[in-house]
Formats: sequence, structure tokens, C-alpha cells
Amino acid sequence: MDQHGVVSKHLYYEDFRAGERIEIGAHCFTEEEILKFAREFDPQSFHVDRVAAATSIYGGIIASGWHTCSVLMRLMCDSFLLRTHGMGSPGIDELRWLKPVRPGDTVRGVRTTLSSRVSQSKPDLGFVESLLQGFNQHDELVVSLKSISLMKRRPDGQSK
Repeated sequence: MDQHGVVSKHLYYEDFRAGERIEIGAHCFTEEEILKFAREFDPQSFHVDRVAAATSIYGGIIASGWHTCSVLMRLMCDSFLLRTHGMGSPGIDELRWLKPVRPGDTVRGVRTTLSSRVSQSKPDLGFVESLLQGFNQHDELVVSLKSISLMKRRPDGQSK
């Protein structure tokens, strides 16, 4: 990392170590952006209608879980993913929306590397499994998922 905490090199599969935990940034959800996202992608009443949301089990507008996941994806891109030799992802596991995200909430992302393994069919690639968690401003876990990233291996196979 450079003096500003930014990853200054491109990361390969070998650069991800099991147990490594990094903060990936934070985002404050506004009511305007919650409504905009939900109107386009998840127009359930408790995401788009203030009156209906107020009488729902949530007692007010909440962000779509998909919106929360999209924000975490952006935090991952901005904090490290765009500086990797990433090749996409075969999917996610164990997605859980644990608490509602409300207008004014700030969600802080944390990524923990769980494991890594070299691809059997393509040995120049490796899989990195990570736990991605979002915490609100009260340090309550609001979203959790396991992601799998496909990464290029370093040509010389060595860790840097």
C-alpha cells in the first residue's frame, strides 16, 4: 500500500492470505438513492412508498437488499478489486440480509479472506473465497455473504 492506504500494485491470487481482514470503505444511504434504486430494480412497497412502508413491519422506507449488495460491490471495486488480476466470479454463497438499512444509515464494508485454491482445470488461475460483511453506524451486522473470486496467478508463482 502507498502512504494513503491505496493498493499501489496489481494483486494476484498469491496476494490473498487466509485470515486477512480489510476495511473496504463506507457508504451513507440517502432516502433519494434508496427510492431511485428501488423504483428501477425492486419496487416493493416498503422500498418505494413512504405511507405503505410506515405501516409495514419495518416502520419506514428501507433499502433493497440488492441495493446494499450493489453498494458493497462498489466498495470492493474502489478499495481493491479494480487493482487485481481478477477474472470475475462463479458466484456467491450464504447471502443474508440481517437488519434493514434505512435512510441515513452508513454501511461500512469488511472483507475477510477465508481460503484460496488453485484451479484444477486451469492452473494459471486460482479461487479466493472471502467473507464480505456490512456493518451499520451502530456496528450491527446488516448484510453478510461469501464471495468467490477467480484470480490470475502470478506468472512466477511467488508471493510478493
